[in-house]
Amino acid sequence: MFVWSKLSSPKWEDAWEERFFSQGATNVLISQVAGGKTIRIEVFCGNESEALAIKDLFGGSVREVKNQNWAALAPPPAKPILVRDVLVVLPGDDPKQLAALRAAYPRRPVVSIPPAMAFGTGDHATTATCLRQLADIARERSGSGKTPWSMLDIGTGTGILAIAARKLGAHPVAGFDFDPHAVEAAVRNAAANGEADTIAFDERDVLQWKPGRTERWDCITANLFATVLEGAFPALHQALRPGGVLVISGILREHADDCLAAGVRAGFRFDTVVRKGKWVTARGTRN
Repeated sequence: MFVWSKLSSPKWEDAWEERFFSQGATNVLISQVAGGKTIRIEVFCGNESEALAIKDLFGGSVREVKNQNWAALAPPPAKPILVRDVLVVLPGDDPKQLAALRAAYPRRPVVSIPPAMAFGTGDHATTATCLRQLADIARERSGSGKTPWSMLDIGTGTGILAIAARKLGAHPVAGFDFDPHAVEAAVRNAAANGEADTIAFDERDVLQWKPGRTERWDCITANLFATVLEGAFPALHQALRPGGVLVISGILREHADDCLAAGVRAGFRFDTVVRKGKWVTARGTRN
């Protein structure tokens, strides 16, 4: 067994929690170093290659650890997430669980997203709230006869929101992320969910993104940190079609007022704000 570890400032603890614990992981430990000015993040891995892959992403160090009860670190069976009454998300890919869910919910698409280093299996507060917003948007579009509807997922992570939107009737669907590992995970997950040829994923930095004049979307989701959203709002406004819907998340409560105010200055109106724990999700339209 190997462990990856890294020291960090306490101010980044929320970011580390979002990166690791959002995946439902039980092999992660975040502890405070004596003195309270540093935290240590540790991820216990079954083999050295897994630990080295984390090191490649975040730096830190890898060491071998012996004589531990590693069975205690095994994650419990994934619990399915029921999204409104239209979708089921399984944060895993166990074939027996998938078969049981499809039998139990024959009229709902079942989306399988195994935990990975890319963000988003559905059980984190931000992702779960975005999924519910997508379900509402799909119902509204269907009821108004405005189908199909196009969707762009920014900071796509595992691709969960793009895949869910596709299952809910969106077309075309695209997503991008600045992390190449996330893009690889999204492509892999789309294929595993039968959407290999229906969603376009690519590697892109939203802060460098300049939407073309004809690039307009009916729905844009952006599950990002508040500071990134604030810098991206002008491009989001340009890319959202008049009458379209923007869903933003990944915003800590203490940053929400400033972030939403930046969105308003960029030309958005936020009609729905959902606070779940320490996270905030908002839904809006362009003025």
